[in-house]
Amino acid sequence: MAKRTTKSSSLNPDPNPETEQLAPLPAQAESTDPSGPYSRLTEFDIYLFRAGKHTRLYEKLGSHVVEVNGVVGTYFAVWAPSARYVAVIGNFNGWNKGSHPLNVRWDSSGIWEGFVPHIGRGEVYKYAITHTSGRELEKGDPFALWWETPPKTASVVWDDWYEWKDDYWMRNRGKFNALNKPISVYEIHLNSWRRDPSEPARQLSYNEVADALVPYVKELGFTHVEFMPVMEHPYDPSWGYQITGYFAPTSRFGTPQDFMRMIERLHQENIGVYLDWVPSHFPNDAHGLYEFDGSNLYEHPDPRKGYHPDWKSYIFNYGRNEVRAFLLSNALFWLDRFHADGLRVDAVASMLYLDYSRNHGEWEPNVFGGRENLEAISLFKELNEAVYKDFPEVQMIAEESTAFPGVTRPAYTGGLGFGMKWMMGWMNDTLRYFQRDSYYRRWHQDELTFSTVYAFSENFMLPFSHDEVVYGKKALISKMPGDEWQRFANLRLLFTYMFTHPGTKLLFMGCEFGQTSEWKFDGSLDWHLLDYAPHQGMKECMKALNRLYRNEPALYEQSFVAEGFEWIDTMDRENSIIVYARKGTRTKEQIVIALNMTPIPRTDYRIGVPVPGTWVELFNSDNSAFFGSGLVNPNPLVSEPQEWHGRSASIELTIPPLGAVVLKYQNN
Repeated sequence: MAKRTTKSSSLNPDPNPETEQLAPLPAQAESTDPSGPYSRLTEFDIYLFRAGKHTRLYEKLGSHVVEVNGVVGTYFAVWAPSARYVAVIGNFNGWNKGSHPLNVRWDSSGIWEGFVPHIGRGEVYKYAITHTSGRELEKGDPFALWWETPPKTASVVWDDWYEWKDDYWMRNRGKFNALNKPISVYEIHLNSWRRDPSEPARQLSYNEVADALVPYVKELGFTHVEFMPVMEHPYDPSWGYQITGYFAPTSRFGTPQDFMRMIERLHQENIGVYLDWVPSHFPNDAHGLYEFDGSNLYEHPDPRKGYHPDWKSYIFNYGRNEVRAFLLSNALFWLDRFHADGLRVDAVASMLYLDYSRNHGEWEPNVFGGRENLEAISLFKELNEAVYKDFPEVQMIAEESTAFPGVTRPAYTGGLGFGMKWMMGWMNDTLRYFQRDSYYRRWHQDELTFSTVYAFSENFMLPFSHDEVVYGKKALISKMPGDEWQRFANLRLLFTYMFTHPGTKLLFMGCEFGQTSEWKFDGSLDWHLLDYAPHQGMKECMKALNRLYRNEPALYEQSFVAEGFEWIDTMDRENSIIVYARKGTRTKEQIVIALNMTPIPRTDYRIGVPVPGTWVELFNSDNSAFFGSGLVNPNPLVSEPQEWHGRSASIELTIPPLGAVVLKYQNN
């Protein structure tokens, strides 16, 4: 290998004649930079970067339009410690590798930097990198704020300045985004939520989507939206989960400012925005992070830790400090510059376990002989502490599918520090139950009741996400048994159970109106279905459920503690009926829910109630406005002093076929 000189001439290192000869470096033009040395990095920045503690690297690395000594140009800085030569190439210099070399810093940080005068916003560029072995690469900028639209692969000099007009939301979002408030999330894939009906192949812009999305979400009553990954990615079938541009919203739909405007418009309607964030893996595209400087820079060098067998992608090296700083900075970037109200962290389980999707002998135990990835665990703790320190009103949500303990417990108590965790067990058990023919449900009541055994061990979010309506799993409505009427009744019943069960809610787009086909990432939802009564009824039911959830403190004030839930009856297996109560912090905030899992109406059905007095029907999933049969209860329902279900008072009511009844106590 060649010796690295420490002089400013290290861009042309003198090869050691006793070792292999390296390929010659590109001929370099004489510098025309009139500004002299310039850097955005301080010694403290370098210290934090090398210690893995820097959380604002996006202010330092990447490309930044600046004025230096009266000259306007662009400052470039990139981490490439295994490079012996780095230059900026682009249209401005005819992609000449020798035209604009960067200088390697003297402090052994591995950062190369330089100022290129007279170029600015909109300039297309890449980094030409020569590894110490002589291998040559052309890479996009890991910190680029915008990229060319795929299949083009270059970065674009841009900025993240935006004059935000969401002050009310930002001042008050703690009131909307707290764990004791209603959180009902509408999950969206931007590329396929809606297309131009007159030109179905055309993707709508951020602005066009916002024109339709903002009023639609407001009408439906969801409190938040969650965007599947919007970060730049080269491959549409990855759904955005194979990212190359971690600091840039995809250019498919417009500029970063266009995406900011979409978020702003949602905030102006008091709708929060969560973003899918993917720190678990990245693809091996030639212009991306993989072997960025010719070495395993961002990915772990050991394939047992650095290669994901399921997704054929590469795993970050969570033990490398500079990589940790990259990920910490990226998470805070979206909360800081894009006003995101939280991050849903993808594939947490794949990061927590060294043996995830690996057979015996394909993984290496940790220093204690266990299967836990200690480096990833410490990263999660540090990440969540950093996020909640700077942005205490946001939510960090873990997509974690195992029983790993303490995911939503504070890091100082040994937990990972997330705000919420997806309740995957509830989702699997519930869908398994609802897919059964109603005749057989009597023998599987425990699939519904088991969730409360562990419901308060974490702060759970109940998800019916994109993963449940793709790859042969069928649309939610198509999972339901029976004829058309029964399928829609079952789906309304399922959603009522979801919205009255402890936990926050997440529903994938299209499920709210009974999309009949599986999700297609490259086409629009089937909006024409809303021309038909069953689907319009399903949408009206979802509106009513969101309204019920938002308006009734008993359904959200105590979602994560056992005091907010009480089983009334789980033993009527023969009729497949379950009854339970939800409770707010005040005695009068009490709700009773009765679910009938069969197509047989149950009239004069007696249930015990927690408090004697007057009860009123707030919601009935069989309402004719929802395409139901209209078998509802008269109001009010006055309890009788007849002991039932272990309670001193009880009422008689009608529970409609495949229906749910929600009653509220009225304080006389």
